[in-house]
Amino acid sequence: MLVLGGLNLGETLRVMFQTVGWQDALDIVIITYLVYRLLVLIRGTQAMQILVGLLLIGALGALAFILNLPVLKFIYSNGGQVILIGVIILFQPELRRALDQMGSLGRLRRGLLAPDTAQLRREVDEVVRAAVRLGEAATGALIVIQGDIGLEEIVTTGVRLDALLSSEALITVFTYKSPLHDGAAVVHPGRLVAAGCVLPLAEQDLRTRGTGTRHLAAVGLTRATDAGVVVVSEETGRVSWAVGGQLETGLDGEQLTNRLGAFLGLPLYERHRRSIRLRPRGSRREEPTVVGRR
Repeated sequence: MLVLGGLNLGETLRVMFQTVGWQDALDIVIITYLVYRLLVLIRGTQAMQILVGLLLIGALGALAFILNLPVLKFIYSNGGQVILIGVIILFQPELRRALDQMGSLGRLRRGLLAPDTAQLRREVDEVVRAAVRLGEAATGALIVIQGDIGLEEIVTTGVRLDALLSSEALITVFTYKSPLHDGAAVVHPGRLVAAGCVLPLAEQDLRTRGTGTRHLAAVGLTRATDAGVVVVSEETGRVSWAVGGQLETGLDGEQLTNRLGAFLGLPLYERHRRSIRLRPRGSRREEPTVVGRR
């Protein structure tokens, strides 16, 4: 039988469980969950590289205390508060996003205040129909689907419409030379809330290099909020879907329908096609490309 420090393994586990109370177990579970959510939140963003750098700085500080290096020990002992303030400044966007998500109540709020399924299906249909038609005409578009986090700051940068959502309304908004065609349209449930809105741009990195301004704006907004964004390229007419800071390009109508349905929490569409024309007859279906995923 395995023996650890004079006690067999069974005795060691018994002593450990006797000394660890339910408060300690709850404490560990909560901390583990918070760390997990933090890593999910910053995955694929520049903050991940900053976190690695901070961990290296922390390891250097621990090494200074272990090896008893006086100068480094003095710097770390007296600069702890400055480092803490610096961390808060560096991670300000991620901390704000985390607090926004906590305040939105997530699935609980969706369960209590969710619109009916028919309305959500109609929203998906209208957005997909508009995206397909805009793509066929190579007309650029940015359609924001609001999640649990409010987008009032984004709405105030454009023109508030508060109109019934329809594919015709979206197509009219993005028609070339329309006063609002250069901005983004914000959709929240069943309503076209605003158009001509300005979205925050993501910083260009290796994963977003070569993408246009519309795509950078979509990635930027989805990194800061839990919204989803449909992008139609003006150059190629390709339809893309951005959520969680990742961009998936080259979607057809069916694929976009599935993405929107999953985002809005609808059950599987059961190959819900209805009157949406997915792609020209005889065309070969292409697999979507994901930008921003390693």
